Amino acid sequence: MLTVEQRKIVKSTAPVLEEHGTTITKVFYRNLFETHPELLHIFNHANQAKGRQQTALANAVYAAAVHIDNLENILPAVVQIAHKHVSLGIKPEHYPIVGEHLLKAIKEVLGDAATDEILDAWKEAYGVIAAAFIGVEAKMYQEAREQENGWNFFKPFTVVRKVKESENIMSFYLKPADGLNVPAYQPGQYISVRVKIPGEKYMMIRQYSLSQAPTPGEFRISVKREADNDPNGVVSVYLHTQVNEGDTVEVSPPAGEFVLDTTKTTPVAFISGGVGITPMMSMFETVANLTPDRPTVFLHAARNEELAAFQGDIEEKAAGMSNVKYNTFYSSQPDGFINRAVLEKYVDITGDTYVCGPVSFMESIIRELRAMGMNEERIHYEFFGPAMQLANA
Repeated sequence: MLTVEQRKIVKSTAPVLEEHGTTITKVFYRNLFETHPELLHIFNHANQAKGRQQTALANAVYAAAVHIDNLENILPAVVQIAHKHVSLGIKPEHYPIVGEHLLKAIKEVLGDAATDEILDAWKEAYGVIAAAFIGVEAKMYQEAREQENGWNFFKPFTVVRKVKESENIMSFYLKPADGLNVPAYQPGQYISVRVKIPGEKYMMIRQYSLSQAPTPGEFRISVKREADNDPNGVVSVYLHTQVNEGDTVEVSPPAGEFVLDTTKTTPVAFISGGVGITPMMSMFETVANLTPDRPTVFLHAARNEELAAFQGDIEEKAAGMSNVKYNTFYSSQPDGFINRAVLEKYVDITGDTYVCGPVSFMESIIRELRAMGMNEERIHYEFFGPAMQLANA
């Protein structure tokens, strides 16, 4: 347990962590992987290369320092990160390793300024934070394991179908190799896919939204092919070009809290940009299947018609709904953006809005929705990447 004095020390170091946090986490990851290269089987190498994982961890450590007296204030962030951890297969035994190298990184970067008292206080603080994560994740693992057709970590799935949805998005229909059904999941959740790519030393894991309404016999993911020279494109290019029908990939149970509230019948809007359409398809199809009279709006932004996925599926589902409006906006055309005027025309601010897409796109949409007077609790969004908050959107 943290003493009162240790809490004061942790809080007093928050400004230092704000200034040096990313430097500390860069040193942390460098030393961690040098000592424990086996962890490279878990971490997203692209996020490491781009610095996104380092920034996310630095933000999390800083938030913990600021809220050390009331860690319940960061519980939503803990739950969000815990979903990511469970989908990656993070285990309790990983936490002491992380704690050891985090303290060493603080000492290496801060030097003599990191006194024994500061390091002892942070050791205790980390223990409290790690215990919170382990507890939350243990419950998630139990729920995933004990639900019908559930499991923990990864199991083999067979690719039974590949369908091209647009010029750069391919859908993969996945069935459990053991012949069982898939567990129930909430519209908007994601799975992790783990592959061993020829020529690569380590396993690669990527998270993909489930892109259709819950279906007992299969998962569907829809993967955007990134550029061949993009570090984040290694897995997507492999899936697009090397994984064929009949091949096997490893899959984790569904996770994530960016999910549709299926109990509501009040107005709902789905606003997506690019491949951010994938969780929206799961949500939209679920509304069409369960509550087809619910007032629904579907707005999508793409660069051009060739890159706009699922247009036929959206029209087909909309045909069976009594109160739906949908439109696709192409940035290659005049007035091809979802701006304030478009939002005022389509979105009922008394309902709920779900937003997913590139960060700049989401920041713009969320900012306009707030300016229109939409209640913060009715704006739901998800960022693809390490767990971050769009607090300043």
